[in-house]
Amino acid sequence: MGKAGRVACIFTPYLLTIASLICIIMVGLGCTKASSSTLNNLYFMRVDLQNITSSGSKTTTEIENILEEYGITSVTSSQVSDVLSKLQDDSTLKDFYDIGLWGYCDGDITNNTSNTTSCSSPKSEYYFNPLEVWGLDNDAVKDELPDDYTKVMKIYKAVSKWMFIAYVLAFATTIVEILVGMFAICSRWGSCVTTLFAVLAFLFTTAASVTATVLFSIMDSTAGNLLDAYGIKFTMGKNMYAATWLAVVFSLAGTLFWLFSVCCCSGRSPYNHRNRERRNNGITAEKAPYTYEPLGAGAVPYGNQHPNHTSYPPTAANEYPMTNTNNGRANAYEPFRHV
Repeated sequence: MGKAGRVACIFTPYLLTIASLICIIMVGLGCTKASSSTLNNLYFMRVDLQNITSSGSKTTTEIENILEEYGITSVTSSQVSDVLSKLQDDSTLKDFYDIGLWGYCDGDITNNTSNTTSCSSPKSEYYFNPLEVWGLDNDAVKDELPDDYTKVMKIYKAVSKWMFIAYVLAFATTIVEILVGMFAICSRWGSCVTTLFAVLAFLFTTAASVTATVLFSIMDSTAGNLLDAYGIKFTMGKNMYAATWLAVVFSLAGTLFWLFSVCCCSGRSPYNHRNRERRNNGITAEKAPYTYEPLGAGAVPYGNQHPNHTSYPPTAANEYPMTNTNNGRANAYEPFRHV
Protein backbone atom coordinates (compact mmCIF):
# COMPACT_ATOMS: atom_id res chain seq x y z
CA MET A 1 0.00 0.00 0.00
CA GLY A 2 1.51 3.34 -1.06
CA LYS A 3 1.11 6.94 0.01
CA ALA A 4 -2.56 7.08 -0.98
CA GLY A 5 -3.34 4.11 1.26
CA ARG A 6 -1.31 5.66 4.07
CA VAL A 7 -3.30 8.89 3.87
CA ALA A 8 -6.57 6.93 3.92
CA CYS A 9 -5.39 5.01 6.98
CA ILE A 10 -4.53 8.24 8.86
CA PHE A 11 -7.71 10.06 7.83
CA THR A 12 -10.01 8.22 10.30
CA PRO A 13 -8.04 8.76 13.55
CA TYR A 14 -7.34 12.34 12.48
CA LEU A 15 -11.07 13.09 12.22
CA LEU A 16 -11.74 11.36 15.55
CA THR A 17 -9.04 13.45 17.25
CA ILE A 18 -10.50 16.67 15.84
CA ALA A 19 -13.97 15.61 17.07
CA SER A 20 -12.57 15.01 20.56
CA LEU A 21 -10.94 18.45 20.52
CA ILE A 22 -14.22 20.13 19.52
CA CYS A 23 -16.01 18.45 22.44
CA ILE A 24 -13.33 19.62 24.88
CA ILE A 25 -13.62 23.16 23.52
CA MET A 26 -17.40 23.05 24.02
CA VAL A 27 -16.88 22.07 27.65
CA GLY A 28 -14.54 25.02 28.12
CA LEU A 29 -16.92 27.49 26.45
CA GLY A 30 -19.85 26.56 28.67
CA CYS A 31 -21.13 29.40 30.90
CA THR A 32 -18.88 32.04 29.31
CA LYS A 33 -21.30 34.10 27.17
CA ALA A 34 -24.73 35.20 28.37
CA SER A 35 -26.01 36.04 24.88
CA SER A 36 -25.39 32.55 23.48
CA SER A 37 -28.27 30.15 24.04
CA THR A 38 -26.07 27.22 22.99
CA LEU A 39 -23.30 27.93 25.48
CA ASN A 40 -25.81 28.72 28.23
CA ASN A 41 -27.06 25.13 28.03
CA LEU A 42 -23.60 23.81 28.81
CA TYR A 43 -23.12 23.66 32.58
CA PHE A 44 -22.01 21.09 35.12
CA MET A 45 -24.57 22.01 37.77
CA ARG A 46 -27.57 24.34 38.05
CA VAL A 47 -28.67 25.67 41.45
CA ASP A 48 -32.35 26.69 41.25
CA LEU A 49 -33.35 29.21 43.95
CA GLN A 50 -36.66 30.52 42.65
CA ASN A 51 -38.69 28.64 45.29
CA ILE A 52 -36.30 29.07 48.22
CA THR A 53 -37.82 29.18 51.69
CA SER A 54 -36.38 29.21 55.19
CA SER A 55 -39.09 26.92 56.52
CA GLY A 56 -38.33 23.45 55.21
CA SER A 57 -40.96 21.02 54.04
CA LYS A 58 -39.42 18.35 56.26
CA THR A 59 -39.43 18.07 60.00
CA THR A 60 -36.43 18.87 62.17
CA THR A 61 -35.86 15.18 62.83
CA GLU A 62 -35.90 14.37 59.09
CA ILE A 63 -33.41 17.15 58.37
CA GLU A 64 -31.04 15.99 61.10
CA ASN A 65 -31.32 12.39 59.89
CA ILE A 66 -30.25 13.51 56.41
CA LEU A 67 -27.27 15.37 57.89
CA GLU A 68 -26.22 12.34 59.92
CA GLU A 69 -26.54 10.12 56.85
CA TYR A 70 -23.75 12.06 55.15
CA GLY A 71 -21.63 12.37 58.29
CA ILE A 72 -22.53 16.01 59.04
CA THR A 73 -23.06 16.01 62.78
CA SER A 74 -22.19 19.59 63.74
CA VAL A 75 -25.01 21.20 61.73
CA THR A 76 -28.53 21.59 63.04
CA SER A 77 -31.72 22.29 61.13
CA SER A 78 -32.05 25.69 62.85
CA GLN A 79 -28.64 26.75 61.54
CA VAL A 80 -29.67 25.81 58.02
CA SER A 81 -32.89 27.80 58.37
CA ASP A 82 -31.08 30.87 59.72
CA VAL A 83 -28.67 30.96 56.77
CA LEU A 84 -31.45 30.43 54.23
CA SER A 85 -33.61 33.15 55.80
CA LYS A 86 -30.83 35.66 55.19
CA LEU A 87 -30.48 34.36 51.66
CA GLN A 88 -34.22 34.61 51.07
CA ASP A 89 -34.26 38.29 52.13
CA ASP A 90 -31.61 39.18 49.55
CA SER A 91 -33.36 41.09 46.75
CA THR A 92 -30.42 40.68 44.36
CA LEU A 93 -30.64 36.90 44.40
CA LYS A 94 -31.16 35.34 40.95
CA ASP A 95 -33.49 32.48 40.16
CA PHE A 96 -30.72 30.14 39.06
CA TYR A 97 -26.93 29.81 38.92
CA ASP A 98 -25.16 27.62 36.37
CA ILE A 99 -21.65 26.35 37.21
CA GLY A 100 -19.14 25.95 34.38
CA LEU A 101 -15.43 25.27 34.02
CA TRP A 102 -14.28 28.92 33.96
CA GLY A 103 -17.09 30.57 35.93
CA TYR A 104 -20.84 30.75 36.37
CA CYS A 105 -23.90 32.33 34.76
CA ASP A 106 -27.10 33.51 36.46
CA GLY A 107 -30.54 34.58 35.35
CA ASP A 108 -34.28 34.50 35.88
CA ILE A 109 -36.95 31.92 35.15
CA THR A 110 -40.19 33.09 33.55
CA ASN A 111 -42.94 30.66 32.59
CA ASN A 112 -40.51 27.76 33.03
CA THR A 113 -38.11 29.43 30.57
CA SER A 114 -34.58 30.26 31.68
CA ASN A 115 -33.21 33.65 30.66
CA THR A 116 -29.51 34.09 31.31
CA THR A 117 -28.70 37.68 32.24
CA SER A 118 -24.98 37.68 33.07
CA CYS A 119 -21.87 35.51 33.35
CA SER A 120 -18.84 35.95 35.53
CA SER A 121 -15.43 36.74 34.09
CA PRO A 122 -13.51 33.58 33.16
CA LYS A 123 -11.10 32.51 35.88
CA SER A 124 -8.59 29.68 35.92
CA GLU A 125 -8.99 26.97 38.56
CA TYR A 126 -12.48 28.25 39.25
CA TYR A 127 -14.76 26.87 41.94
CA PHE A 128 -18.24 28.03 42.91
CA ASN A 129 -18.28 29.73 46.31
CA PRO A 130 -21.97 30.19 47.20
CA LEU A 131 -21.42 32.66 50.05
CA GLU A 132 -19.28 34.90 47.88
CA VAL A 133 -21.60 34.71 44.85
CA TRP A 134 -24.76 35.26 46.91
CA GLY A 135 -23.28 38.12 48.93
CA LEU A 136 -23.29 36.26 52.24
CA ASP A 137 -19.56 36.36 52.83
CA ASN A 138 -19.74 38.23 56.11
CA ASP A 139 -19.09 37.49 59.75
CA ALA A 140 -22.77 37.28 60.68
CA VAL A 141 -23.37 34.40 58.30
CA LYS A 142 -20.02 32.72 58.91
CA ASP A 143 -20.79 32.49 62.59
CA GLU A 144 -23.85 30.43 61.72
CA LEU A 145 -21.83 27.97 59.67
CA PRO A 146 -20.16 24.96 61.27
CA ASP A 147 -16.58 23.86 60.79
CA ASP A 148 -17.75 21.09 58.45
CA TYR A 149 -18.69 23.69 55.85
CA THR A 150 -15.14 25.02 55.73
CA LYS A 151 -13.70 21.51 55.38
CA VAL A 152 -16.12 20.62 52.59
CA MET A 153 -15.33 23.82 50.69
CA LYS A 154 -11.59 23.14 50.91
CA ILE A 155 -12.07 19.68 49.42
CA TYR A 156 -14.37 21.05 46.73
CA LYS A 157 -11.83 23.76 45.86
CA ALA A 158 -8.97 21.24 45.59
CA VAL A 159 -10.98 18.84 43.41
CA SER A 160 -12.18 21.69 41.16
CA LYS A 161 -8.57 22.82 40.72
CA TRP A 162 -7.48 19.32 39.64
CA MET A 163 -10.47 19.07 37.29
CA PHE A 164 -9.53 22.36 35.62
CA ILE A 165 -5.88 21.29 35.21
CA ALA A 166 -6.96 17.94 33.74
CA TYR A 167 -9.12 19.66 31.12
CA VAL A 168 -6.30 22.04 30.19
CA LEU A 169 -3.87 19.13 29.81
CA ALA A 170 -6.42 17.21 27.77
CA PHE A 171 -6.82 20.19 25.46
CA ALA A 172 -3.05 20.72 25.11
CA THR A 173 -2.17 17.07 24.44
CA THR A 174 -4.98 16.78 21.89
CA ILE A 175 -3.61 19.82 20.03
CA VAL A 176 -0.14 18.25 20.01
CA GLU A 177 -1.66 14.96 18.83
CA ILE A 178 -3.21 16.73 15.83
CA LEU A 179 0.03 18.50 14.93
CA VAL A 180 2.22 15.40 15.29
CA GLY A 181 -0.38 13.38 13.39
CA MET A 182 0.66 15.19 10.18
CA PHE A 183 3.99 13.35 10.31
CA ALA A 184 2.16 10.03 10.65
CA ILE A 185 1.31 10.26 6.96
CA CYS A 186 4.99 9.82 6.09
CA SER A 187 5.93 6.81 8.18
CA ARG A 188 5.00 4.40 10.93
CA TRP A 189 7.42 6.17 13.25
CA GLY A 190 5.19 9.22 12.99
CA SER A 191 2.22 7.05 13.94
CA CYS A 192 4.14 5.69 16.91
CA VAL A 193 4.86 9.17 18.31
CA THR A 194 1.30 10.28 17.61
CA THR A 195 -0.03 7.23 19.47
CA LEU A 196 1.93 8.22 22.57
CA PHE A 197 0.32 11.66 22.63
CA ALA A 198 -3.06 10.08 21.85
CA VAL A 199 -2.75 7.89 24.95
CA LEU A 200 -1.90 10.94 27.08
CA ALA A 201 -4.81 12.91 25.65
CA PHE A 202 -7.17 10.02 26.34
CA LEU A 203 -5.98 9.64 29.94
CA PHE A 204 -6.32 13.36 30.74
CA THR A 205 -9.71 13.61 29.04
CA THR A 206 -10.97 10.58 30.94
CA ALA A 207 -9.58 11.86 34.24
CA ALA A 208 -11.24 15.26 33.77
CA SER A 209 -14.58 13.71 32.81
CA VAL A 210 -14.57 11.26 35.72
CA THR A 211 -13.63 14.00 38.19
CA ALA A 212 -16.41 16.32 36.98
CA THR A 213 -19.01 13.57 37.01
CA VAL A 214 -18.11 12.28 40.48
CA LEU A 215 -17.70 15.74 42.00
CA PHE A 216 -21.07 17.13 40.98
CA SER A 217 -22.83 13.81 41.52
CA ILE A 218 -21.74 13.89 45.16
CA MET A 219 -22.82 17.52 45.40
CA ASP A 220 -26.22 16.63 43.97
CA SER A 221 -26.72 13.65 46.28
CA THR A 222 -25.64 15.47 49.46
CA ALA A 223 -26.43 19.19 49.33
CA GLY A 224 -29.18 18.64 46.78
CA ASN A 225 -30.95 16.08 48.91
CA LEU A 226 -30.71 18.30 51.98
CA LEU A 227 -31.63 21.65 50.44
CA ASP A 228 -34.44 20.25 48.34
CA ALA A 229 -36.62 20.52 51.47
CA TYR A 230 -35.98 24.28 51.42
CA GLY A 231 -36.96 24.78 47.80
CA ILE A 232 -33.37 24.70 46.44
CA LYS A 233 -32.93 22.27 43.58
CA PHE A 234 -29.67 20.96 42.10
CA THR A 235 -29.68 19.79 38.49
CA MET A 236 -26.77 18.28 36.54
CA GLY A 237 -26.37 19.57 33.00
CA LYS A 238 -26.92 16.73 30.53
CA ASN A 239 -25.42 18.61 27.57
CA MET A 240 -22.15 19.28 29.37
CA TYR A 241 -21.69 15.66 30.42
CA ALA A 242 -22.64 14.47 26.95
CA ALA A 243 -19.92 16.69 25.50
CA THR A 244 -17.21 15.63 27.94
CA TRP A 245 -17.94 11.90 27.60
CA LEU A 246 -18.15 12.15 23.81
CA ALA A 247 -14.67 13.64 23.99
CA VAL A 248 -13.57 10.51 25.87
CA VAL A 249 -15.18 8.18 23.31
CA PHE A 250 -13.66 10.00 20.33
CA SER A 251 -10.27 10.11 22.03
CA LEU A 252 -10.34 6.37 22.74
CA ALA A 253 -11.39 5.50 19.19
CA GLY A 254 -8.70 7.79 17.77
CA THR A 255 -6.05 6.18 19.97
CA LEU A 256 -6.99 2.70 18.77
CA PHE A 257 -6.85 3.76 15.12
CA TRP A 258 -3.50 5.52 15.62
CA LEU A 259 -2.20 2.29 17.13
CA PHE A 260 -3.54 0.37 14.13
CA SER A 261 -1.67 2.71 11.77
CA VAL A 262 1.60 1.80 13.52
CA CYS A 263 1.21 -1.85 12.57
CA CYS A 264 -0.42 -1.50 9.15
CA CYS A 265 -0.67 0.76 6.12
CA SER A 266 2.99 1.40 5.34
CA GLY A 267 3.68 4.42 3.17
CA ARG A 268 6.27 2.59 1.02
CA SER A 269 5.44 1.74 -2.53
CA PRO A 270 5.08 -2.01 -3.17
CA TYR A 271 6.89 -1.62 -6.48
CA ASN A 272 9.96 -0.13 -4.82
CA HIS A 273 9.89 -2.95 -2.31
CA ARG A 274 9.80 -5.58 -5.07
CA ASN A 275 12.63 -3.92 -6.96
CA ARG A 276 14.73 -3.86 -3.79
CA GLU A 277 14.12 -7.57 -3.28
CA ARG A 278 15.18 -8.27 -6.85
CA ARG A 279 18.42 -6.37 -6.39
CA ASN A 280 19.11 -8.15 -3.11
CA ASN A 281 18.51 -11.53 -4.78
CA GLY A 282 20.87 -10.71 -7.64
CA ILE A 283 18.13 -10.53 -10.28
CA THR A 284 19.01 -8.10 -13.05
CA ALA A 285 17.02 -6.63 -15.86
CA GLU A 286 16.54 -8.66 -19.05
CA LYS A 287 19.40 -8.46 -21.51
CA ALA A 288 19.00 -6.99 -24.90
CA PRO A 289 18.22 -9.41 -27.75
CA TYR A 290 20.79 -10.94 -30.12
CA THR A 291 23.31 -11.67 -27.35
CA TYR A 292 24.90 -14.82 -25.95
CA GLU A 293 24.73 -15.77 -22.30
CA PRO A 294 27.03 -18.27 -20.53
CA LEU A 295 25.03 -20.97 -18.84
CA GLY A 296 27.52 -22.18 -16.21
CA ALA A 297 29.08 -20.66 -13.12
CA GLY A 298 32.49 -19.17 -13.89
CA ALA A 299 31.92 -19.40 -17.65
CA VAL A 300 33.54 -16.79 -19.84
CA PRO A 301 31.18 -14.80 -22.05
CA TYR A 302 31.51 -15.28 -25.75
CA GLY A 303 34.20 -13.15 -27.33
CA ASN A 304 36.15 -12.66 -24.10
CA GLN A 305 38.27 -15.80 -24.30
CA HIS A 306 41.97 -15.58 -23.57
CA PRO A 307 43.99 -14.81 -26.69
CA ASN A 308 46.22 -17.81 -26.06
CA HIS A 309 43.24 -20.11 -26.10
CA THR A 310 43.96 -23.17 -28.16
CA SER A 311 41.51 -24.13 -30.84
CA TYR A 312 40.94 -27.71 -31.65
CA PRO A 313 40.21 -29.04 -35.07
CA PRO A 314 36.77 -30.40 -35.64
CA THR A 315 36.38 -34.06 -35.03
CA ALA A 316 33.48 -34.35 -37.37
CA ALA A 317 31.51 -32.21 -39.68
CA ASN A 318 30.04 -29.17 -37.85
CA GLU A 319 31.19 -30.58 -34.52
CA TYR A 320 33.58 -28.77 -32.18
CA PRO A 321 34.74 -29.86 -28.73
CA MET A 322 33.62 -27.78 -25.74
CA THR A 323 36.44 -26.27 -23.69
CA ASN A 324 36.53 -26.56 -19.93
CA THR A 325 33.62 -28.97 -19.94
CA ASN A 326 32.96 -29.51 -16.28
CA ASN A 327 29.86 -31.63 -15.80
CA GLY A 328 29.44 -31.74 -19.55
CA ARG A 329 27.93 -28.26 -20.23
CA ALA A 330 29.79 -25.82 -17.98
CA ASN A 331 30.66 -23.34 -20.77
CA ALA A 332 27.65 -23.85 -22.98
CA TYR A 333 26.09 -20.71 -24.34
CA GLU A 334 22.47 -19.67 -24.52
CA PRO A 335 21.13 -20.08 -28.04
CA PHE A 336 20.87 -17.03 -30.22
CA ARG A 337 17.77 -15.18 -29.08
CA HIS A 338 15.30 -13.50 -31.31
CA VAL A 339 12.72 -10.95 -30.30
